[in-house]
Amino acid sequence: MHRLRTWLSIFASFAAFLLAFAGFSASAKALEAPALAGAPTAPEAPARSGDSDASLLLPYDVPVVHSSAQLHLPPLPAEYVTKDFGWLRFSFPPRAAERVAPLFRDANAVRAELAEVLGQPPLDHVEIRLAETASDMARLAPQEASPPDYADGVAYPRARLIVLSMLAPRGGEAVDLDRVFRHELAHLALEDAVAGQHVPLWFNEGLAMALSGESRFDRLKVLWNATVSGTLLPLSELDRSFPSDHFEVNIAYAESADFVGFLMRKSDKLRFAAMVRRVREGTAFDRALADAYGDDLRKLEFQWRSDLERRYTLLPTLAGGGIVWVAAIGGLSLAYAKKRRREKAILARWEREEAVEDAVRAAEAAADSLPQPRAHVAISHGSSKVEHDGCFHTLH
Repeated sequence: MHRLRTWLSIFASFAAFLLAFAGFSASAKALEAPALAGAPTAPEAPARSGDSDASLLLPYDVPVVHSSAQLHLPPLPAEYVTKDFGWLRFSFPPRAAERVAPLFRDANAVRAELAEVLGQPPLDHVEIRLAETASDMARLAPQEASPPDYADGVAYPRARLIVLSMLAPRGGEAVDLDRVFRHELAHLALEDAVAGQHVPLWFNEGLAMALSGESRFDRLKVLWNATVSGTLLPLSELDRSFPSDHFEVNIAYAESADFVGFLMRKSDKLRFAAMVRRVREGTAFDRALADAYGDDLRKLEFQWRSDLERRYTLLPTLAGGGIVWVAAIGGLSLAYAKKRRREKAILARWEREEAVEDAVRAAEAAADSLPQPRAHVAISHGSSKVEHDGCFHTLH
């Protein structure tokens, strides 16, 4: 028990150190929120401290809605390969064939999932262009709307175009193409589903993040901290833009993804699709939401916040950190306890086996020490007698 308490103390200290370091890193970031759907041109790039920070929530993408009725696409490089899947045309450099193979395999499943969630016919006539680096994206994008220099994926919903990069804008790290592919397709699918009608920024970005599954761990930490500190933002403030403050913008993205996930719960699947259909038919988003769910945005947001409080504020805290670290410490403690039980069981088994072996050896030694029957020869007057078991026998 003393040794277990020692290990727990070590784990707690280590977790506290990690939390302190994470807090320091977060405070060093200077991020600005990009203006997304509805912007006439590509937004300004948010300032980022580096791509290695795991706690960044801002997606490296932006759906660009350009005011121009016609976007002019530059020709593809001569060496590019194009795969046509009917609803999807995908162009990429030959050396990227292995990287894009999983996208081809999953494309139809992703399309079907989007159609099911949004309750609308699946995407059609989508073109995807893959650049080798983020700086090469401009050569593949519309001349009227170059991609932001921070982006590794850009969606042009009205042009039915997506431009992706194989490498991150900064640091040169490989991009998770599956994540960005799903994220950008979600933007295009939503634009299709609502026929270009306005939807709030939190809904547009939240849907793409929720369906691509990105930044789940980071969103968990941000939501936990925002819930217990009372710094959640009203969704009404996130209709057309996100805050520029680097702490608040992370909260905005985390809230958006989580609230959209709340609306997309299995029990509300039909309501979600009905809301999208009403928006498509021309109903204002807030009214469509209220008609489909039977409550307006304010009441739904209250229900969602109550759900957050049940999920986060009733759980124990550790060194100012979140549920993730509590779970980590608990997991390590349980693992250590299980390991100790396993070791004790093994030692007990070895002791039993050694006891059996000792008993066998002792029995053999005792058997060897017992007197054995012996034959004695006695000679008397020329005759030989042999004593055996107390009787004498004459030998002839």
